Amino acid sequence: MDHLDMKILSVLQKDGQISMARLSEQVGLSLSACHRRVKLLESSGKIANYTARLSRKAVGLEIQIFIEVKLASQRKEHITAFETAIRHMPEVLECHMISGEFDYLIRLAARNTEAYERLYRDRLSEIPSVTQMKTLLSLSTVKEFQGYHLE
Repeated sequence: MDHLDMKILSVLQKDGQISMARLSEQVGLSLSACHRRVKLLESSGKIANYTARLSRKAVGLEIQIFIEVKLASQRKEHITAFETAIRHMPEVLECHMISGEFDYLIRLAARNTEAYERLYRDRLSEIPSVTQMKTLLSLSTVKEFQGYHLE
């Protein structure tokens, strides 16, 4: 990837619906050269997909929650059981295996605390390999993910 590819990716992160003509203007390439580079970025997997970024609160998801999770052990069957269960929960936005006192960090959004409590009691607490969960309620968001810094 050269600096032109980086410019293309930076612009597309900000506006995935930008026209190819406008994109080519912004990065200083001909329309055909810009189109060719975008197609190469897509086919190489650098552009995974195009999506709409929704406003969490506007769609009724009032709270954002982070959960630290500790497993019974680091044995393969415990890791697999946990990760399989999490992959089947559409409410989970992200899940990261982490180092430190806890094994995983989960991020999710819910309509309200009652909805989160139901998810916690009915689904999260039922995962057999989990021994401890620590819930962290986000009070406000200072900065949300807007794309990767590519410079």
